[in-house]
Amino acid sequence: MNALVSIICICHNHARFVTQALDSVIAQTYQPIELIVIDDASTDGGGKIIKQWLAHHPNATLLLNAENIGYCKTFNRAFRIARGHYIIDLAADDILLPNRVEVGVAALEKAGREYGVTFSDAEHIDENGLTRWRHSDKYPHHTIPSGDIYIHLINRYFICSPTMMLRREVLEAMNGYDESLTYEDFDLWIRASRTHKYIYTPQVLVRKRRVSYSLSQRQRKIGSDQSYSTYQVCQKIRVLNRTEAERGALDARLVYEMKTSLRQLNFKVLINYFQLWLMNRSN
Repeated sequence: MNALVSIICICHNHARFVTQALDSVIAQTYQPIELIVIDDASTDGGGKIIKQWLAHHPNATLLLNAENIGYCKTFNRAFRIARGHYIIDLAADDILLPNRVEVGVAALEKAGREYGVTFSDAEHIDENGLTRWRHSDKYPHHTIPSGDIYIHLINRYFICSPTMMLRREVLEAMNGYDESLTYEDFDLWIRASRTHKYIYTPQVLVRKRRVSYSLSQRQRKIGSDQSYSTYQVCQKIRVLNRTEAERGALDARLVYEMKTSLRQLNFKVLINYFQLWLMNRSN
């Protein structure tokens, strides 16, 4: 019997897109799948649209947040009731291609228990669903590592977050997402890669939608509220590092983040990064 896969679909003001995301789950070539849909107090009618969709798909589970609590807490609420051996975090503005689950499960089961995460290529689409570019246009396949990728993740961003599938025990060991953070992916990459290997599949398995109000777009804004979360992850990296090469990678990362903070006029965070840079160099 195939292993159960839990797909956690998180909606916050994704009324325009959530039906497509949910339809992409039921179109999967793999079974069994457990679908948990959780609405984080949408104000655009997203919760109503989900209820209408679920009326025709009663096997899915619906959770509704009474107030907006943020992505990390919302995911953890759903993860606590998820039963799957493998977990996918699906934002309600993204789309899974039909073979996404099948390919991911096959990759992890073939690789062995030391591999805890698989990720893939993706299409980046706009709000109208038109493809703008492929992830591999910016990050060519031959440059994407598999295996022990911890130091690579300190050095640069190259994973398209919606393409990730994780073994359940990876998230359990991490106690889910860190709820003190405003976004989850960088922290997830770092903590999971310290204990588990990753597998890259050079195949488009997800369509990632880029909308103006998304978490990923907010990271680039002046005065971004996500800069401090990135600093918190860098603090964790300093603790997790074991080698001189890893400390050197963090040194370069901190210089990059200081420059980014300066561009965003986040002077308080800039000072925090500078202090952490001094501590890292003093090791």
